[in-house]
Amino acid sequence: MKTEDEGSTLRIVDIARMAHVSTGTVDRVIHNRGKVSAENLQKVKAVLEMVDYRPNLMARSLASKRSYVIYAVIPSFEVGDYWADVYAGINRAIEEVGRYNVLIKIVYFDKYSELSFNRVVQDLKTRKFDAVLIATLFSDCVISFSKYLEKLSVPYVYLDSHIPDQKQLAYFGTSSQETGHVAARLLYSKVGVDKDILIGQIVHDDNSLSTQWINRELGFKNYLESVGFKGNLRYAKLRSGDESYNFKVLDDIFQSHENIVGAITFNSTCHVLGEYIKSRDHLNITLIGYDITKKNVDMLSGGVVSALIAQRPEIQGHCGIISIYEHLVLGRKVNSINYMPIDILVKENILFYNNIGL
Repeated sequence: MKTEDEGSTLRIVDIARMAHVSTGTVDRVIHNRGKVSAENLQKVKAVLEMVDYRPNLMARSLASKRSYVIYAVIPSFEVGDYWADVYAGINRAIEEVGRYNVLIKIVYFDKYSELSFNRVVQDLKTRKFDAVLIATLFSDCVISFSKYLEKLSVPYVYLDSHIPDQKQLAYFGTSSQETGHVAARLLYSKVGVDKDILIGQIVHDDNSLSTQWINRELGFKNYLESVGFKGNLRYAKLRSGDESYNFKVLDDIFQSHENIVGAITFNSTCHVLGEYIKSRDHLNITLIGYDITKKNVDMLSGGVVSALIAQRPEIQGHCGIISIYEHLVLGRKVNSINYMPIDILVKENILFYNNIGL
């Protein structure tokens, strides 16, 4: 049934008739004002739930004349990147809640630099806002900022990777260690018990590793240990956008360690390894990656990447903003932990994947 927001003809008088109570009782229940007997409260709520009734939220918000400012703190990105999908989800939410006196502002940091994140945070401390959406790439920095927000009683929502024992309003993302387990299971089934696995690690000036990377790697190692893996993990420190340097590093590793038959990165850069594997014709290497970026998908479709593990970034961005809106404007309780499905994508099903969940 349509709600009042969608132009439904369902009126308070209709609900009163269905619940066998007065219109005044229904009004008091809907707007949470005045006293209502437990019996009548139960009758009205039963009808409201049955017809999925919602009051006209736009009218309520505009009538309050209260405006809200929400900041989204996410990494900068290029077209086709993982964070471009998060941004798309945030924008979809902006279209939905912008009518309700809610202003969302997006600020960006370098996803490889804690210093960049801290500079953004210091700037935010000079501004006024009602809530913050935070990409949790650097856990220590995020925790420090979260404690600052708590002192101001400002709610915050986490995206991408969960940080335990915090007081976030909500978290949207996968269980990072479990995605590490999944990746290890996929690789182990291909490489066996005593072969080596290459871990490609993109490094920048301050050698920062994201919370997501650390948790995925931990889950990955825990799984291999649990199944008695006897091979070696070989690390390659690579540079984003520096193919010449990367090829030299990888050539040295593969020449020195001929037992490598599997490879992985714990962020969205498996295409960097993919370019090398394709160019050097090492297609016997089983490569597992994360996230459905354009470059990764091209490698998957071309048979260079064996599988991608995805986490529905657009839904994360959308739900992160909507949860803040529901808390601030509607006064609704939101779930503190909201795990995304762990999607395993292969060449045969990637064309049918819809990460926005519609």
